[in-house]
Amino acid sequence: MSFTSIIIGLIIGLTIVKYLIVHQSKIRLFSLILIFEVILFLSIIYYNKEFTPILIILNLLSILAGYYLMTIKVLSMKDMRHVPDIVRKKGDLGKGHTAIIYFSHGEPEDYNPIGWINQFREFDEQKIKFIPFLIRPIFLSLLRKKYMHIGKSQHKRMHKRMMGQLEKRFRQEGDDKIRLYLSFIEDEPRPDAAVIEALNDGASKIIVSEVFLTISNHTAEGKELIEKLNLKEYGVSIYFTGPLWDSKILQQMFVERVNKNRGNTEKKKIGVLLVGHGQPEEWDKAWPTETAQEIEFRRKILELFLKDGYERKNLDLAWMEFRHPCTSVAIQKLIKNGVKKIFYFSAAISADSIHSMCDLPELIAKCKIPKDVEVINLGAWNDDPLVIDAIKEKIDAVYK
Repeated sequence: MSFTSIIIGLIIGLTIVKYLIVHQSKIRLFSLILIFEVILFLSIIYYNKEFTPILIILNLLSILAGYYLMTIKVLSMKDMRHVPDIVRKKGDLGKGHTAIIYFSHGEPEDYNPIGWINQFREFDEQKIKFIPFLIRPIFLSLLRKKYMHIGKSQHKRMHKRMMGQLEKRFRQEGDDKIRLYLSFIEDEPRPDAAVIEALNDGASKIIVSEVFLTISNHTAEGKELIEKLNLKEYGVSIYFTGPLWDSKILQQMFVERVNKNRGNTEKKKIGVLLVGHGQPEEWDKAWPTETAQEIEFRRKILELFLKDGYERKNLDLAWMEFRHPCTSVAIQKLIKNGVKKIFYFSAAISADSIHSMCDLPELIAKCKIPKDVEVINLGAWNDDPLVIDAIKEKIDAVYK
């Protein structure tokens, strides 16, 4: 009987992890399986009452063991994103056109844990502390919950629109020699897959447009994937634009967006909050540029708001997580200053995502906001014309 209890416990542990990480369409199935397994165990307890204490102990230990084993399996999941073969011969100089690899963070439209599993693996390799091992399935479950809340992420769709606007700009200038390819670090297609496609299409020059705010592990990972292709063997020159933290055009976009949305409210009654993503201080040891550039970018934006007539006391920076001040503290500070409207941005997010559509609005909703104060989410960068200008300016710096 003790052997049966151990087996059932192992199965329960395995099922718990599967229940936590499966696609939302399978939650009901695994919840029913889990309920059946628990009922089965309870029936064993009921018919063997004299062994109840030892059976419970054995079962709990075996549940933990099953949970641990399934967690190992889940976090060892391979990245199955497609990477095509290179069919171009070495030494082939191509057809003379330039390929622009539009490269950004990426977020699957529907729940898929592989992006975060890759992130866990990368942090472990770099010995960067993050979510404890046994808590990771719970973290993935919370991610799934966010997808269930917003329905679908608009991140990829928005980047497609942004790339389309970028291509339109080039065509309006009479440039029909470039070809654009979409790529993401955490979605399909990967940056190396996009580069291979451009290579096979005969590109003679490749420009990687890094649609990120800062230099970080994400930009480094993309660069590493691309550099492994050894493009010099194919006579192809490659250039990286660098991220957008120092773009004056992008910084100006925030001021213009507030001006377009403030209505008749006086500037002295307007509060502006630029919310950064944030990373733990220990991560700064590996990637100090991420925090430093994110802070510098937002400080430059505040300077532009000052020049445009907004009051310094009503302009502030905050973080979503890990750092201070947190969003709620910054919001309360602005409210105490007597503002009537507060505009907030997901300042480091390039396109609509779970962070800008779910996480940050939820943080704001938890703040105690008076009824006479209007709080308005101005979101991520998205396809604002100035954002497209900023991306193109970076490309032009290495293209022309």
